Amino acid sequence: MSLVRLDNVFKIYKTNGIDFPALGGVSFSVEEGEFLSIAGPSGSGKTTILNIIGCLDKPTKGHLYLNETDVSTKKGSEQAMIRRRNIGFIFQTFNLIPILTAFENVEFPLILKGDTGQKERRTMVEEILTEVGLKDFMHRKPSQMSGGQQQRVAIARALVKKPQLILADEPTANLDSKNGQEVLELMLQLNQKTGATFIFSTHDKMVMDFAKRLILLKDGKITSDEERR
Repeated sequence: MSLVRLDNVFKIYKTNGIDFPALGGVSFSVEEGEFLSIAGPSGSGKTTILNIIGCLDKPTKGHLYLNETDVSTKKGSEQAMIRRRNIGFIFQTFNLIPILTAFENVEFPLILKGDTGQKERRTMVEEILTEVGLKDFMHRKPSQMSGGQQQRVAIARALVKKPQLILADEPTANLDSKNGQEVLELMLQLNQKTGATFIFSTHDKMVMDFAKRLILLKDGKITSDEERR
């Protein structure tokens, strides 16, 4: 059973009555535990695919299946619940809340999820921050950390609720090559240790090289789908 399946997905955005096609009939499936990059130039549709998989956007035509359940036609509130419970997000700009510490940023999705007590949350947050190498930085705010450390906080935040699926949109874009490689190595280790599925959107060759599977896009269509190493 596929964790993610896109079936002939089209996405058309409208601006001032003019249609702008972003995806033109995309179909592929992702199995649990994959480490997959979706790559292509700006405007190729890779971020649109991530937004649809993450239930942040809906296809104009076609279907998205998560665990073989069609979620593309569900109401916004139902999709929000799916995001909250099953999907973790990592962004290129980190998207940390600046007034909160690393600990508080990572705890926040657990509070939103609403099914853990304070003591359990504390244990979960401390464990994942230790896992990503930030045990001694958990009480620092984002402004007191480097870009690489902030991205590690973002990774911890995405993983703390133990989601099946992690979506990472250009996760190395704001990092130098050294920090970018360290972050990718960390995510690969977490993929292998936890079995969580990682899907990246990227135009960074380093991210493509780390991928175990690489899907290439051009003008909203898949041009290749290759298993790696």
